[in-house]
Amino acid sequence: MKVILQQDVKGQGKKGQMIEASDGYARNFLIPRKLAVAATADNLNTMKLQEKARKAHEAAEKAEAEEIAQKLQGCTVKIAAKAGAGGRLFGAVTSKEIAEGLKAQFDIEIAKAKIVQDEPIKGFGAYQVKCKLGHEVTGTINLVVAEEK
Repeated sequence: MKVILQQDVKGQGKKGQMIEASDGYARNFLIPRKLAVAATADNLNTMKLQEKARKAHEAAEKAEAEEIAQKLQGCTVKIAAKAGAGGRLFGAVTSKEIAEGLKAQFDIEIAKAKIVQDEPIKGFGAYQVKCKLGHEVTGTINLVVAEEK
């Protein structure tokens, strides 16, 4: 019996996939638990429309991520931090501070979890910080850490 999975089913397939399942397994387990629906013409059309909508949504998200990456190239975020003797910072510049600086200075919103720091920033100077924007699109944030007056 051909069925279309409504959710991921371990050992069978992913959501939206059409699989061949035994009649008893489909009728007694998958369909009553709403894990799958029978592969009728209406359900196949619905599956194709959902797949088309999902691909359009992914394309829009990827375009948005690429647009943000382009915006990041032209901007330099300036962050003021307190320092002690020898030019070392009290603490470190965090992803949260970088995200807040981007929002305040350039009105670009990036989640702090998407900002990747190889090592913590504990000194003054210019840095380049990578950020993963999704859909295999990465951007570079130019960052300047200056002493707070």
